[in-house]
Amino acid sequence: MNRERFLNFYKELIAISSSSSEKPEEDVSNEEVIDLLISWLAPLGFSADKIPVPGTRGKFNLIAKLGTGSGGTAFSGHTDTVPANPKLWTSPPFQTEIRNGRLYGLGTIDMKGFFAFVTETLYSMDLGKIQHPVWVLATADEETTMNGAIHMSEILRKAPEKPDLIIIGEPTSMVPVVMHKGQLVQVIRCSGIGGHASNPGKGLSAIRILHKCMSALYNLEDKLKNMYTERLFEVPYPTINIGEIRGGDAPNKIADFAELVFEARLMPGASSDIIRSLSKEALSPIMAEFPNRITLEDAYPPTEAFGGGIPENIRTLFSEISGKTPIAVNYATEATYFQKVATTVVMGPGSINMAHQPDEYLELSEAEPALQVLRKLLEKTVF
Repeated sequence: MNRERFLNFYKELIAISSSSSEKPEEDVSNEEVIDLLISWLAPLGFSADKIPVPGTRGKFNLIAKLGTGSGGTAFSGHTDTVPANPKLWTSPPFQTEIRNGRLYGLGTIDMKGFFAFVTETLYSMDLGKIQHPVWVLATADEETTMNGAIHMSEILRKAPEKPDLIIIGEPTSMVPVVMHKGQLVQVIRCSGIGGHASNPGKGLSAIRILHKCMSALYNLEDKLKNMYTERLFEVPYPTINIGEIRGGDAPNKIADFAELVFEARLMPGASSDIIRSLSKEALSPIMAEFPNRITLEDAYPPTEAFGGGIPENIRTLFSEISGKTPIAVNYATEATYFQKVATTVVMGPGSINMAHQPDEYLELSEAEPALQVLRKLLEKTVF
């Protein structure tokens, strides 16, 4: 590792504000980060496509490639960070600072810093000897809509040339992640017949209907425990959580409206379509009992689970090179979308426990071992 060069890569990345947020005043274009990456990769011979991301506030993706033809290995990461409150930081979030063997700065591990690792890896190798292409993929808005990854995966799926393997450098402490859960959020709305609470028989309580719906959902969760099992997960089955309930407007009135919002944590093999169908099936007897008084719909588009189809030779390769057993995690990543393009593994430096935290840092002792792993992966897959 060329320490001075590596730290300078970090310094330049962290100095650029590229936070993404649903609040317009906190949503910053990532174009400057994309341009910086292009300036680093161009001297190595990479071609670069800077692609506007539709439906964003001036955001861009990057598809950079060295070599010809299809296949090869891609390093992928998102260029945005969460917004930072400087008052909560010991040092300025857009300035790298080394204290007690730690490199501090917003995005050091989640995850602009991964591009410093990627670039240092590429600069330290003789890339003239590659037999298969090397790719660098950079996306926008992972911390909000994941529009960048969605758009890029659509482009790559249709492209005549694409990588065979994609490594997403989220902070996993260099442990290969081969599976993570997804999420489906749905809303149940119940309509009743209002009236005075002194004579319940003259009305129909929407809350009573909703209570039956809740029982059906909890019964469904018990059913899911027996239908799906994946031991790599700490919680090895799909879960259901009722997180929000609203209804009625006074204790002396029969509630004419009630609703709840629940989420299902998806797993490989238990897709949003399957869970959506099962939740509708669970509610169908109640819908029949109360015709036209219950609706079920998605709150917003689901995030599918990742994994379940990674070839054994790839799992073995990552295990041998990293020295760590592949795992499953509960947080979501862009692997959900990139798995539709190529075999995808999530693995990068830094601890997930520091993501989205004030005083985000990288343990510098992790740098050289992580760089060695990335170099070995390229040696095994593209040389």
